[in-house]
Amino acid sequence: ELRETDYKLMKTRQDLIFFGDELTDFTDTAALLEAMDLVISVDTSIAHLAGGLGKPVWVLLPFNADWRWLLDRTDCPWYASAKLYRQSEIGDWDKVLLKVKADLLELL
Repeated sequence: ELRETDYKLMKTRQDLIFFGDELTDFTDTAALLEAMDLVISVDTSIAHLAGGLGKPVWVLLPFNADWRWLLDRTDCPWYASAKLYRQSEIGDWDKVLLKVKADLLELL
């Protein structure tokens, strides 16, 4: 769920579409994910749902990621369509996001 300040900010952006109010269950969410070329998410149920559906998903992981993501890998044995982006230091999202940006530019 979005914080009120984030919700208000998203409503001011013409380049973003917020579907959260329309998603009532994982069936709705799965249908939306099926329409996407790529899902980029932190470690949430959405990342797992996208992986389970076989959708390309890039998962942004904190330094001390959940054990399910294993260690020192960029792939995932549970979801063949997943690519993992890990913090190399606690709290350092800048390097993670720069790598995502570079990979997005390469993909385009």
